[in-house]
Amino acid sequence: MMEELKDSGALHQQVKDAIIQLINSGEYKPHTQLPTEAEFCDKYGVSRTTVRTALQQLSAEGYVYRKRGSGTFVSANKVKQKLTTTVEKFAEQITMQGKTPSIKVLELEVIPADEYLSDLLKIEAGQPVNVLERVRFVNEEPIQYETAYLPWYKTPGLNKQACKNSLYQLLASQFNLKISKTVETLELFIADEASAEKLHIHIGDPCFSLDTLAYLNDGTIIEYSKTIFRGDLAHFVIERNYE
Repeated sequence: MMEELKDSGALHQQVKDAIIQLINSGEYKPHTQLPTEAEFCDKYGVSRTTVRTALQQLSAEGYVYRKRGSGTFVSANKVKQKLTTTVEKFAEQITMQGKTPSIKVLELEVIPADEYLSDLLKIEAGQPVNVLERVRFVNEEPIQYETAYLPWYKTPGLNKQACKNSLYQLLASQFNLKISKTVETLELFIADEASAEKLHIHIGDPCFSLDTLAYLNDGTIIEYSKTIFRGDLAHFVIERNYE
């Protein structure tokens, strides 16, 4: 039976939205095979080109994945993360979704601040900076690759082993440094060689890049970080309160 599409909007977008709705409703479950292009053509009364365009966009956005010679399959459920809360930490947000979070520390080293870092962290060029590289996992699948830069004069002897947990909690417990606010910038990012390797994806895959500046109560910048999120697994929730 052919389903009727809406009267407005590009046909491929309508087909894409209809498939997303079926995925979100659970009719198409994770890792199950989708109908063929021909079956979608019959289902929605559109051309194969329209269906192929919709499936290509769904693949690029991480809703589905292709297996050569086998067809198109539904991706695993994306991981929801709130960008507007500091109360629920990464681990808590993931655990509440019934998933298992973990963090792997790749590197912790001290480097001299170049002109770029000295400008961001408001320190003199050449001053030592802690560089912390970590990957966050959900159910043992890498989802975030992050690099954090912290001025050494505020964080000498940063505990590498403890960085497997919340960095901000560590700053509070080890150095009595409490984050008062963060300013974050989110934009699209195409995976380069370094991020593709860390996140187990391909160079050129779509990702999100989140740049963060963290401030203490006195206005001191205590951290600059860049986090790359896998586009096929990340799903952001933004909550606004109006009074």
